[in-house]
Amino acid sequence: MKTLSILKLGGSVLFCMSAGAVSSLYTLKAIPDWYATLNKPSFTPPSWTFGPVWSVLYVMMGIAAWQVWSKGLKERAVRKALVFFLIQLVLNTAWSFLFFGLRSPILGLVDILLLWLAVLITINLFFKVSLIAAVLLIPYLFWGTFASGLNLGIVLLNP
Repeated sequence: MKTLSILKLGGSVLFCMSAGAVSSLYTLKAIPDWYATLNKPSFTPPSWTFGPVWSVLYVMMGIAAWQVWSKGLKERAVRKALVFFLIQLVLNTAWSFLFFGLRSPILGLVDILLLWLAVLITINLFFKVSLIAAVLLIPYLFWGTFASGLNLGIVLLNP
């Protein structure tokens, strides 16, 4: 692997992990004094599981973005796929701000549904450029589906 390719890979993963770090600024403060007091669906995993799951997903997202980026920015399909990737990453970070920062499960639900759609579109666009990149995002879509259910449950259980 060429040095430039390794740097792009590292940069892609670091970029995605940075989005997670920004999200955690809102999340960590709200967990003990707000989130812990909410009624949650029976299928809610322990709070400690979210960090490791998101860490793995951010690494996979970074590798997926690198796979697409490595095909060359001159390609229209690559640019379009990466634009949608950035859109979903912004929506991902916005969810933490809306749900935890503003303490609004309803706004979080609106965001996470848009995020889910953006991830689905990103997978489709990545598939046109790199099968590996598309496959790497499938666990993220599954987790997003699960997280959407949790978010909806919290909205319904906390009127």
